[in-house]
Amino acid sequence: MESWERYLVYSIGFLSQGLFAARLIVQWILSEREGKVVSPVIFWQLSLFASYLFILYGILQNDFVIILGQALAYVIYVRNLQLEGAWRTFPRHFKYISIILPAATIAWVLLAGMSGFSYRTLIHPVVMAGAAGQMLLNIRFVYQWYYSERVGGSLFPVGFWYMTTFGSLCVVVYAIYFFDPVLLAAQGLGLVASLRNIQLHFKTKEAG
Repeated sequence: MESWERYLVYSIGFLSQGLFAARLIVQWILSEREGKVVSPVIFWQLSLFASYLFILYGILQNDFVIILGQALAYVIYVRNLQLEGAWRTFPRHFKYISIILPAATIAWVLLAGMSGFSYRTLIHPVVMAGAAGQMLLNIRFVYQWYYSERVGGSLFPVGFWYMTTFGSLCVVVYAIYFFDPVLLAAQGLGLVASLRNIQLHFKTKEAG
């Protein structure tokens, strides 16, 4: 890969992570303001935009771990926007594009194949740790989704932040080993935000 191509790929990756970071910062600020963990609509809006960009980054990096992680997360972000009542406020063409574009992208990846991955690569312990971390980071949204459906609103249970912490640690190990500055920066911030949200949860619980 030429140097300018690598810069372009990293730019897409950092842009996606910048949006992911922005959602955490906004959620963090609003939670501090409320004195408890909150789930604002803008968190899910930023998540949706960032997720598609990160899928593109994963394709350009030929990174199965990233693509696997984002495929499930994208669907959950849409569902949380529906739970918040925000999805129906989006223009119809935006909804169609939001659903068709990532589905077509992932289908293209499956049909074209991942040229840089072999069975040997996939069973590498660090790759397995990274994949496990990404799966955990997305299972947390399945758990959050289930919890939100049960209570009838978009909420973050404390288990979500525990899963974020352990998943981020696994991905940080993967990012350090393969020297992926995009993943390293993203999950480093994720660790800080998740630990603070755990602290806020117990602070609120003690105050109540």
